[in-house]
Amino acid sequence: MPRDIPPLAEVRRITEKKRDAWWTVMLVDPVATPLVRWTARYTRATPNQLTWGAFLVGLGSAACFAQGDWRWLLLGAVLYHVSFIFDCMDGKLARLTGTGSVFGAWLDFVFDRIRVLVCSIALMGGQYARTDDVLYLWLALAVASLDALRYIDSLEIFKIRHGMRKQIKARMRAARKAENQAELAFMEDLLRENPEADLETDRDTVAPLEPVAAVEATAAPGTPAAVGTDALAGAETPVRVPTPRRPAVVDLHQEFRRRFPWWVRCRNLLQRHRIRAHLISGIEFQMGVFIIGPALDAVVATTVVSGALLLVFELAIIYKLLLSTRDFTRTIDSFETADRFPATTSVNS
Repeated sequence: MPRDIPPLAEVRRITEKKRDAWWTVMLVDPVATPLVRWTARYTRATPNQLTWGAFLVGLGSAACFAQGDWRWLLLGAVLYHVSFIFDCMDGKLARLTGTGSVFGAWLDFVFDRIRVLVCSIALMGGQYARTDDVLYLWLALAVASLDALRYIDSLEIFKIRHGMRKQIKARMRAARKAENQAELAFMEDLLRENPEADLETDRDTVAPLEPVAAVEATAAPGTPAAVGTDALAGAETPVRVPTPRRPAVVDLHQEFRRRFPWWVRCRNLLQRHRIRAHLISGIEFQMGVFIIGPALDAVVATTVVSGALLLVFELAIIYKLLLSTRDFTRTIDSFETADRFPATTSVNS
């Protein structure tokens, strides 16, 4: 008997990320999301089973790559894309049905890395067997190394950013205890929750920095605020009712946006279509090497171009991290200045 699953529009809202790789948004989600709804409605498949399916199809893709002939390369490219669709479906199914697990996330990550390694060896090994060109052996090493570099770098950057945020939250928590200040929010979190926001026109909506002023309200008869001389006379007493304070927003990418204002406009345009600004990530790199290259029978060219673009965007992320650490230092310094001159400082100075 079919299970009760929401309509497709609601499934999209639940399962699709607010920001994702352009390859996923344009070429995977239109297929994967309806399939996830059908799978959840008519089958008892689990996210881990889909992860295994993606892995096994990926191994089939590697077997095709190893043959070396273009027709096998084309079939391998198709299977790799199918494998990636399954790979995206497991997370969507977990979000839709609430059946995700920590082990499932680990299994998905490990299988992804194994799939890339096996497919790179099979693809380049098949081309080496066909041409005896040692360049393909170096390309196999380069693909595996770049994939590992991408995810190691991503993990380390996440740890650094998490550490910076943790320190700022600790300092802000201490400040709130001392002065009863507003809550703390990070600009990147606000943008993540509001992907369609425009920093230039919607800044008050995305990142409200100032506390809301208290407003006058009329106390209802019989409330403690209304008990007094005027209340006894039947008059309504105006009282000041403080409204919740808006969060103080820390922007750790101020310097990057100041140096590259055009990035904000590009980011806004891409976000309106759910596409993240990091255009060449590990996903696009894999698709260039294992789908576009084999399909066009241009393995060397697409691998070199994909690797170069990946490195360019990784260097951009590292540079952005460097500027972010400077914003972090200024933010920490502002707390230290506030400790000495509490009446004249701001978190975002």
